[in-house]
Amino acid sequence: MKSVVVYCGSNPGANPVYQEQAYLLGRELAGKGIHVIYGGGKVGLMGRVADGALENGGTVTGIIPNFLAKLEVAHQTLTELQLVDTMHERKAQMVSISDGVIALPGGYGTFDELFEILAWVQLRIYDGPVGLLNINGFYDLLLLQLDKMVEEGFLRPENRQLLLVDQEVNSLLLRMEEFRGKHQGNKPLDLSLYVENKKD
Repeated sequence: MKSVVVYCGSNPGANPVYQEQAYLLGRELAGKGIHVIYGGGKVGLMGRVADGALENGGTVTGIIPNFLAKLEVAHQTLTELQLVDTMHERKAQMVSISDGVIALPGGYGTFDELFEILAWVQLRIYDGPVGLLNINGFYDLLLLQLDKMVEEGFLRPENRQLLLVDQEVNSLLLRMEEFRGKHQGNKPLDLSLYVENKKD
């Protein structure tokens, strides 16, 4: 992987471990020469991921809607900051330039991004690996819900396996690389039909 999108909270979380692991992820991605793509914010876990990469020689692209940039929440020292009009454009642009996706703990926005990209992988709109860094057991209940979806016939077992889960950064990255090796050659990424004329 040459580039990875990171989805995570704009809040820091109640436990310092979330910020520590977010910074660690940015640092490890930088150390592996993997370009970080994220939502462009300077606050919460978003800011810690960016700082972890930038302070350790990495490169970071932030993609943020104009209305959020105007609220002065954009990170000002990124390698690149791209401004877009809508949240839909932001999400599509982020994954269109990435080789994989990692989700950290977060709120509604993080969950929205995570499940949308999983749906795109299921539909073969996106062919990269989707990793979940389950810090401090944050996603334990969600994973049980996914198992319940399989049990009740709403999610196929093979699609349940599309979400790669680990509690440790480097082992998650390794699993994502293995996924890419097995699944390269899926339908090419083409999000033009999705983003065309779609406004918030």
